[in-house]
Amino acid sequence: MTEYAQKRPQSRFNDGILTSNKSWEMLGHRVTALNRCLTASRQRFSTSLSPARRVVAAAANKAPVLASNSPALSAHASPLVQLRSLHISSARLDDVIIVDGPAFAESISEGDIRWIKAVGDTVTEDEVVAEIETDKTSVECPAPAAGTIVELLVADGSKVTAKQKLYKLKPGAGGAAPAPAAAKPAVATAPAAAAPAAPKPAAAPAAAAPAKPASSAGSIPSSLPPVARPPSAPLSSTPVISVPVTRVHVPAGVAPEHAISGARDEVRVKMNRMRQRIATRLKDAQNTYAMLTTFNEIDMSNVMEMRARYQKDFQKKHNVKLGLMSPFVRAAAYALTEMPVCNAVIDDAEIVYRTFVDISVAVATPKGLVVPVLRNVESMNYAQIEMALAEMGEKARDNKIAVEDMEGGTFTISNGGVFGSVMGTPIINPPQSAILGMHGIFDRPVAINGKVEIRPIMQIALTYDHRLIDGREAVTFLKKIKSAVEDPRVMTMNL
Repeated sequence: MTEYAQKRPQSRFNDGILTSNKSWEMLGHRVTALNRCLTASRQRFSTSLSPARRVVAAAANKAPVLASNSPALSAHASPLVQLRSLHISSARLDDVIIVDGPAFAESISEGDIRWIKAVGDTVTEDEVVAEIETDKTSVECPAPAAGTIVELLVADGSKVTAKQKLYKLKPGAGGAAPAPAAAKPAVATAPAAAAPAAPKPAAAPAAAAPAKPASSAGSIPSSLPPVARPPSAPLSSTPVISVPVTRVHVPAGVAPEHAISGARDEVRVKMNRMRQRIATRLKDAQNTYAMLTTFNEIDMSNVMEMRARYQKDFQKKHNVKLGLMSPFVRAAAYALTEMPVCNAVIDDAEIVYRTFVDISVAVATPKGLVVPVLRNVESMNYAQIEMALAEMGEKARDNKIAVEDMEGGTFTISNGGVFGSVMGTPIINPPQSAILGMHGIFDRPVAINGKVEIRPIMQIALTYDHRLIDGREAVTFLKKIKSAVEDPRVMTMNL
């Protein structure tokens, strides 16, 4: 019994060693199979990679794999871990960026795109690639990075929405910088390309060889060819200098394809969105408002004398010129505070009175009429108004007026006098109730204290919504503007 007890632990120990050896042998076979699977997967994965990642995968294939006799699985020996550790960047060398369009204002849902760049063009960062024309303004689409345009996802003139995918951009060095580098290989390969062209003269006799049988195939002529007789009279010819040339003069600011050339033809051009929107709003104003216009005239002698006297000092202090718009804008704000009904508007069955004065100033642009807004004019002086007008004018020239600059407005001033207008009846800008029209300044005879004098006179017109504003209020409002422009001391004394 004691001998059996002594042999039994040794037998159990030997059985454990055999079992452990079998387990390690099975584990070795499994590791070998796993390595084969990983190698095959790695090869299939490397064939679908870009050239840069194939180099990375090739380097990973040379790394040692799991040994079949390893006592344990090491994380550092795993080929998958090695591949992931070599994955430095998520961007491939041949990646292409899909660029989205800009976001629109809440009142704008779509627009028409006009491409400035084409496929294959190189652009720099923030360079304008396209322009989206909406109902109110034009929105630029700058490039997010330097690179080359690979594909345009939207056709020119198509409708696009906010943040729509527009084009594909391949990042890289933009601009004309890569051109000299590409030109150097062309110069270097020129001698090599000229080398195979040398044997061409040797091939010339071979090309002329087939011509001999052709010449000997025909019979030898026995008579001379007929000689053409000279004409009996000189041929009539017209010198090139005397040929009339029809020249078409294209006026400045007119596109050549739209010029009147006398040709019996017609050219159809799609109306831009801004022009369509303006046409719709003008017609809606005529259909909605009961518009009536009253007129008056202003003696501009004091304003012109004030400008001539204080122009240098005004410009030196405020770095802006004293124009004719600031007296009218300030006078309109003063008249609106005196008569709030002209600053109100009808909304269904209610009258909305505004406690602020935001004056819209009509500005003509090549794409149409825009009306940027001056905010809180009731608290502005001449200098502040002129600086705000100068800023708006600069934005209009550069086509940088945003939708936010044109939103709102309680009253509008339209200055047709800059184009030489004598008289006109402006149309109300919805949702406002009145608009002031300024016209040209012309010397006219007027009666001053019983005497006839020549004075610079401007005709002004006020178009108002007769549903809200009565004739008495409209005439009184226009007279207040006249008094404030002719003598600004009226506003100071609150008369």
